[in-house]
Amino acid sequence: MAQSLKSKIADAAKALGFDAVRFTAADAAPDAGANLDAFLAEGRHGDMGWLADTADRRKTPRALWADARSVILLGLNYGRGGDPLAILDERSRGAISIYAQGADYHDAIKTKLKSLAVQVQMLAGGEVKVFVDTAPVMEKPLAAEAGLGWQGKHTNLVSREFGSWLFIGSIFTSVEIAPDEAEDDHCGACRRCLDICPTGALPSPHRMDARACISYLTIEHKGHIAPRYRAAMGNRIFGCDDCLAVCPWNKFAQASHEAKLAVRAESDNPKLAELLTLDDAAFRLRFRGTPIKRTGRDRFVRNVLIAAGNSRDVDLVPLVEARLDDDSPLVRAMAVWALARLAPARLQALRSAFAANETDPAVRDEWLAVAA
Repeated sequence: MAQSLKSKIADAAKALGFDAVRFTAADAAPDAGANLDAFLAEGRHGDMGWLADTADRRKTPRALWADARSVILLGLNYGRGGDPLAILDERSRGAISIYAQGADYHDAIKTKLKSLAVQVQMLAGGEVKVFVDTAPVMEKPLAAEAGLGWQGKHTNLVSREFGSWLFIGSIFTSVEIAPDEAEDDHCGACRRCLDICPTGALPSPHRMDARACISYLTIEHKGHIAPRYRAAMGNRIFGCDDCLAVCPWNKFAQASHEAKLAVRAESDNPKLAELLTLDDAAFRLRFRGTPIKRTGRDRFVRNVLIAAGNSRDVDLVPLVEARLDDDSPLVRAMAVWALARLAPARLQALRSAFAANETDPAVRDEWLAVAA
């Protein structure tokens, strides 16, 4: 019997290093648009204005590309060995989400997607477009419809084969390909992901408020992080894996075989002392080619200072103090907060030298808060 089109595409995908491949129709996930509207209407997207700006194109693949008829969903495993949460006990090190410890996954996936798209055209004809994360595509609902996994109570995709650790890419095609069956929800009564969230960003199953999510706060949020979240952030300086890591389905997870996603020494939960000294040039050099670079030096060091304030490591005091006159108000404000936690007497001794000359309102507020 001749090999089917779907099996040929699947074989080609596996040969390129994808770990999972499934198919769905371009008009699948009919509830995704309404769910997005509710999310935006309640303001749960926070600073992520691009979600609202692209909402109409994001709701369905055909709104993004009218000729789309089928979507090929690809999964790339980025799992690691060991306990991803163990680093949270090492308070003098910065916890970086495991997805960001290697090379930028956008580059790794897009190269594979483009190669596969060429083969899809050769096998099926028609036109194709490739997307990974940055495009206005609702990958998780589509992936669930295709059977790549299901959206857990934390809203992220869960796979029976790979647990929480799948990057998702997609290929839109103008050719109609028979869809696969959607995956059932296998969460049952479990609520570990909801209960572990340090900041209450998951108030109920399948409902996430990005404004309280540590991943959002440390990566997407451009301003000062509200005081009510700082202690709960612990030493998390880029992202948060808590709700992913506690999922029971991770018992089936396995370490990634993708070389480009291997952990880099410079982003392997580094010592806070190394990161507190970074200027813009050093930050760019250290994190080039990683997801961390796009956050920018000032926001990143803001996060590092919060971790320093939570560390109880008095050896960091001179490094924190050096950031009190940083060019960035984001950094100066968190230096005040961190030093108030680590060495309050020393901060008061420095007040006359710094507070009176501060021009940024948010930084002045931090000085006033520690004086109260």
